[in-house]
Parts: sequence; C-alpha cells; structure tokens
Amino acid sequence: MARRKLMDMVNEAKAEIEELSVEQLRAELDAGSCTVVDIRDIRERIEKGSIPGAVSNPRGMLEFWFDPESPYYRDSYQFDNRYVFYCAGGWRSALATKVIGELGYTSVAHLEPGFGGWEAAGEEIEDVASHSKWIKRPT
Repeated sequence: MARRKLMDMVNEAKAEIEELSVEQLRAELDAGSCTVVDIRDIRERIEKGSIPGAVSNPRGMLEFWFDPESPYYRDSYQFDNRYVFYCAGGWRSALATKVIGELGYTSVAHLEPGFGGWEAAGEEIEDVASHSKWIKRPT
C-alpha cells in the first residue's frame, strides 16, 4: 500500500464534509440546534478552555462512543441529532466528522478554523480548569 500524506487525508475529508465558520456555529448555538463536540485532549481543554456547552469526546474514543454496536457506546449520541465537531485547528475535526458520517450520522459538520478560530474571533470561552474533575484541588 502506498503511503498517504496526512494533509491529503484532511483535504479529502474537507471536500466531503460540511464546514462551518465561527459565525455559522454561533448561529447554530444561538438557535439551540446542535451539540458541539470538543475532540481535543483533556490537557488542551484545561490549558485553553472550551466552547461553552461543548461536550468532551476525546478523538481516541470518538468512534467507540458514537457506534451503537460498540461496548463503549454512549446513548446520548443519536443518529437524528446534529453534531458539530472541533479541535484546535480543524484538521482532527475534519477527519472526525468524516468518520462519524461513515458510521451513519447524517447531520454532522466541523468548525473549520477550530478552537483557535473561535478564540481569535473573540467568542466566549469556558474555563474548563475551574471545574474539571481531572484537576487536583487542595482539601
């Protein structure tokens, strides 16, 4: 099998999926029409924060949590719901969106500029460190 380059895979995914701008995601959030899924690692979420209300689903568990036939399936993920994925810069979320579509979810998109674009646009950021169960707190 010939080696494939990551950027080729990302660009192929982007050609097949729905990409949202910060403004488009803001409109969907304001309308309450989607679930935003943060696929970044918990360390990224703690360091940088998160889009308010986003659910955390690390990229490594994505397929397992979304596939009803997986022993790790989370029934909060339903085929008829709208999901918008994001990562730091839009590469991981493009691949994630494509694979979730391949699992049969039909209303999926990703935030094209990623969390960096959200932050650069001056949108609100939730402080994950203040309430994360993964932070040790003094007793």
